[in-house]
Amino acid sequence: MPRILSIDYGKKRTGLAVTDPLQLIAGGLATVSTSTLFNFLIEYLKKEDVECIVIGEPRQPNGNPSENLQRVLSFVSRWRKEKPEIPIVLYDERFTSVMAHQAILAGGAKKKTRQDKALVDEISAVILLQSYMETKKRKQQNLHEQRND
Repeated sequence: MPRILSIDYGKKRTGLAVTDPLQLIAGGLATVSTSTLFNFLIEYLKKEDVECIVIGEPRQPNGNPSENLQRVLSFVSRWRKEKPEIPIVLYDERFTSVMAHQAILAGGAKKKTRQDKALVDEISAVILLQSYMETKKRKQQNLHEQRND
């Protein structure tokens, strides 16, 4: 079964996460410089089978677009033009960074680790991917239940 990859797209750094081949667990993949992201993904796809890419749709808590949304949409547009065979899906990423910080704190990380922005980006991508997978699973269960009614 192919993997699902997620992107927590940032102005300078981008966190990446990926599922295991059975799409059961999301795990951190890397944090890369945003300027090298496209090439990193192309190289990754040469080694791994990926079903789709989930990219965080940056929004403010009130739902309005954040300042980073235009950069994300530009990346999505480029991806769809150059790699149309691998779909890319926008998914609400509100609060993933806050949740990543909380997870690092809950894990008892030392101060230096808690300040590692690359780690926060990668964990944000994991949270984004896990949320996407849970939503996808709920939708599949709802469809299954509707068919059985």
